[in-house]
Amino acid sequence: MPKPVAHDPITLEILSNALRSVADETFVALQKSAYSTNIKERCDHSTALFDAKARLVMQAKRSLPVHVGAISGTISKLVEKYQGDIHEGDVFVGNDPYAASGGHLPDVCIIAPVFHSGRLVGFSGCTAHHADIGGSNVGGASGGLTEIFQEGFRIPMVRLFSKGTLNRDIFEIMLLNVRGADERRGDYYAQFAAVSLGVKRLKEICDRYGADFVEAAFEELITRTRERMERALEMIPAGEYTFRDILDDDGVANHDLPVAVTIRKTDGRLIVDFTGTAPQTPGNVNSPWVDTVSMVIYTFKGLFDPDIPNNHGLLSAIEVEAPQGSLVRPSYPAAVTNRSYTSQRIVDVILGALADALPERVVAASNGSNTGIYLYGTDPRTGNPFYFFETMGGGFGGRATKDGKDAVQVHVTNTANTPIEAIEREFPLLVEEYAIVEDSGGAGRFRGGCGLRRVIRPLTTDCTFGGTAERFTHKPWGLFGGKEGETGFFGIRSADGALEVLPTKVPRVKVTPNDLVVMQTAGAGGYGEPSQRAAEAVRADLKDGKFSEDYIRQHYGTIDPAPGKGR
Repeated sequence: MPKPVAHDPITLEILSNALRSVADETFVALQKSAYSTNIKERCDHSTALFDAKARLVMQAKRSLPVHVGAISGTISKLVEKYQGDIHEGDVFVGNDPYAASGGHLPDVCIIAPVFHSGRLVGFSGCTAHHADIGGSNVGGASGGLTEIFQEGFRIPMVRLFSKGTLNRDIFEIMLLNVRGADERRGDYYAQFAAVSLGVKRLKEICDRYGADFVEAAFEELITRTRERMERALEMIPAGEYTFRDILDDDGVANHDLPVAVTIRKTDGRLIVDFTGTAPQTPGNVNSPWVDTVSMVIYTFKGLFDPDIPNNHGLLSAIEVEAPQGSLVRPSYPAAVTNRSYTSQRIVDVILGALADALPERVVAASNGSNTGIYLYGTDPRTGNPFYFFETMGGGFGGRATKDGKDAVQVHVTNTANTPIEAIEREFPLLVEEYAIVEDSGGAGRFRGGCGLRRVIRPLTTDCTFGGTAERFTHKPWGLFGGKEGETGFFGIRSADGALEVLPTKVPRVKVTPNDLVVMQTAGAGGYGEPSQRAAEAVRADLKDGKFSEDYIRQHYGTIDPAPGKGR
């Protein structure tokens, strides 16, 4: 245990911000040195700092909530496996949700211990979504996969660097089992650089303040976070709150999969129970337990205290329960790569359950997806394989005081949409349309956000499309009279203009330069009765082109002219 150290509030706040600065700097370092578009353009990565007991202390501001659980899980596995055998200069790697307590296989975690004067004081960790991780399908996240072995190369928690020396045999095996090994190598080196920078910076903080002071500060930051969250949760009236929502399908055999939650608030306890959720399913939408817990923590943090530090203290303030072998707590060897769709539903059902108790804090259902798309084949300019992957944004739910946002990643997957210029520069692809989907946001006093449409033409005859999504069947619901948002779809438009609508989760479809791949994401639900929407907001909806005149008349009645003007 660290020696007791008295922290005055000002010094503790300075130290807290120093730790945040380290996490943020490593995040940018990883982004700026990565090779793949998915990391350097979309920022599909996260960085964080942990104490010597594997407890999360600080994460980068732009880290993804869905990643933090994976890093926390892998560091816990590291300490469990290597306790007493961790040395300065070591670097560890893992991705497997079972053997390494990770999230899904494309998110590879890299972790380095931080020593000061020979003593282990913490860890610098990061995770990054690799555009391919091997497996039966490119990217590992397409539909049609039924067990973890099909999803890619599984890495248990292993030592990759030993006292500063790379184990080249292990690294060669990692690169041999993935497509685009040169790009993967570049992304791994970016991760190595990021955690190495984190080690350097945390050592500098220990040099300035002393390791005893820093370790005691870790303890105090975690304790204060727990106490602050416990106070925030007192806003929930005592009682029991339930809600149920539906996943479209698992991409293999099962449709209409329920995700159910019961939230029980009693004196001193908050229990979030997912009993009633579907059993684990053959398709790869099962959510590993570390991700499920992370989604719960994210949602309550966002509801009650968005500025609270995201550290281990949050985990001890809320009890999470779910049946083993369920969709939100699967057993080996369940497939999990598309777990983010279930993660989004976890957020939605908690919001739905608490809507009546906390109407001013919740939001309507968002697009419920992160809509992963894959286009891959041979680049005619170089003769080399190419692998394009991104996740597309959609609508964000209407809120108590403002409209939902359009065409953004929501909740747990806060990455960026890939710029057209980056796509067309790096891949043999032509983006023929990139637009907000008209009339896709649910009407309301505050409308839901609109979905996103991309239409891409491959510039090579050797190209395959794959995609996975949600809210293509079940619309995002509104709140307090707000209307549902519209669903999305995948399709192939042929040269004669005919549109073939594809399944919600597409394993692989061949496309040619005569085809257009149409990808349209869902909107989001509205908040409040449409009749309560301000006239100037209705006029703005029509003027900005996001909503048609027919839509406006259907949901809001006649269109009033602007003050002082006729029609």
